[in-house]
Amino acid sequence: MRSLCTVGGFGRLLARRFSGVARPGGEELSRLLLDDLAPAQRLERLFGLSPCLLALRAARRHVARLLLQAGKAGLQGERAELLRVAEAQGIPVLRPTRRKLDALCGYGVHQGVCMEVSPLRPRPCDEAAEASPGDDPQQLWLVLEALQDPRNLGAVLRSAHFLGVDRVITSRRNSCPLTPVVSKASAGAMEVMDVFAAPDLAGFLQAKAQQGWLVVGTVSCPGPEVSQSSKVPITSCLEFVWDRPTLLVLGNEGSGLSQEVLASCQLLLTILPRRPLPPGLESLNVSVATGILLHSICSQKKGFPAQERGQLQDNP
Repeated sequence: MRSLCTVGGFGRLLARRFSGVARPGGEELSRLLLDDLAPAQRLERLFGLSPCLLALRAARRHVARLLLQAGKAGLQGERAELLRVAEAQGIPVLRPTRRKLDALCGYGVHQGVCMEVSPLRPRPCDEAAEASPGDDPQQLWLVLEALQDPRNLGAVLRSAHFLGVDRVITSRRNSCPLTPVVSKASAGAMEVMDVFAAPDLAGFLQAKAQQGWLVVGTVSCPGPEVSQSSKVPITSCLEFVWDRPTLLVLGNEGSGLSQEVLASCQLLLTILPRRPLPPGLESLNVSVATGILLHSICSQKKGFPAQERGQLQDNP
């Protein structure tokens, strides 16, 4: 391992190079360290400005060190804030080369920021299973069965957080773990959300139905033969009335909901297309469909005064 460049030594080097010139972020740059970035054990590399900053604020992970690349103008805005938060928490801050940081982040879009952190795991579903509907008829939980694409999962989590979903439940089997790619695709929403994992998703849904929750599955645009043969009613998402605590269930990117989970649903929602579709285009990407379905349901949320809605229309 090469010797570390001390904080003072790096500061003196910058002082000699930029003597007499006020540079944004110069003081912050003088506190960065150089390191050969030997890989840490049992840690993963979280990358991207928003995921790293939100992870630091949430303090749900152990952070071993922050790898921060500063441009010619120094550290400004959120990068400077990231450095201040890390230093306040006593987290070592290192300054890798661009080539090294690219390699460490798997050549993803890291925005010059990477942190070595402990993995983030879904929480056990016991707590979620015991929660009763309570007095609020407009609770909405999002249930995901066997989503496997990390970018899809990240986009789904971002939409769920933005639109006010109360909880997210995933199936423990055949589901994408909460990886740094998921966090980056969620713009960091994964770092501040509670995601639960159910070992028996069908059993979980049946238990929630007995507690008074409405279990609503989703299907792609059904043909006449599917509508007639389905034992579960199918309706357009635009006709759905949200008047009781609801679990919205979405399935795998390719196969959709399993038969076991489908049989646990009391209602199926679909998104109707606005034109005839050729074979292969009958369905939407799961993250796109999730955003449409959640917006259709959450727009019915009570407690958003008509006066405020009018003010938003008058002042876009």
